[in-house]
Amino acid sequence: MILEETLSLLKTKYWNLLEPLTISEVRFGVHLSAVKLSDGSYGIASTLEDNGGHCLKKNRDFEEFTPAKIVGQKVIDLFETTKKSIIVDTLKIAVLNAISSTILNEGNYKIRENIDPIELVDLTQKKTITIVGAFHSYIQKISETDNKLHVLELDENALVDEYKKFYAPANEYQAVLPESDVVIITGLTLVNNTIDGLLSAISPDALVIVTGPSSSLIPDVLFQNKVNIIGATKITNPEILFNIVSECGAGFHLFKYCAAKICIINE
Repeated sequence: MILEETLSLLKTKYWNLLEPLTISEVRFGVHLSAVKLSDGSYGIASTLEDNGGHCLKKNRDFEEFTPAKIVGQKVIDLFETTKKSIIVDTLKIAVLNAISSTILNEGNYKIRENIDPIELVDLTQKKTITIVGAFHSYIQKISETDNKLHVLELDENALVDEYKKFYAPANEYQAVLPESDVVIITGLTLVNNTIDGLLSAISPDALVIVTGPSSSLIPDVLFQNKVNIIGATKITNPEILFNIVSECGAGFHLFKYCAAKICIINE
């Protein structure tokens, strides 16, 4: 729903921007994927992990949006394809974030530069805080306060040993999220299409943050669905972005070499 409604908004409100765009360059890395569009905009997304194993010969795909058939494709064709694959799901978010970077630069949203969303959360008043995804920097910061902390994760081993006491299985989100005063959600949930279920379980009174490399999209639909703050990524040095992605770079590498943190605020 979130992704589909955001794409629908793009087609309705920004068709003149969207229609001529093509994919100029793409790079899929271990942790991140990056794309450059024909208007010179750049976008990134977390790379979905491929757990599909080996592909039977009869199922091998050589059609559009497969290797050697991505660069040059029209963006609108990517958004309208019914193909389901890890490449397509990752690419859609990276391209959406590239387009959004142009729109965000128009100045129609409240944006705070060079700030992490955790800095906008009052941790002095005791709350129940749930993090969706193993954000170790956030876990460390919150664990040093008097707040009650849950970390929803698919894999307990994604947390270092000292933080495993905060672990809650991801499939228990319907029990954990309604009791949370603050919810911090990884942008990877946009890529793997799990964000809709998470947002539906959150209390309307909670402070909701979506953050991470994948969450740099125009905020309209997220803001209509309980989200208060988006922790986005602004590419500041695109010349080295693809090198970082190709060399197994993660989010913290981006912020050291070629990107800055920004927060988009729901007013």
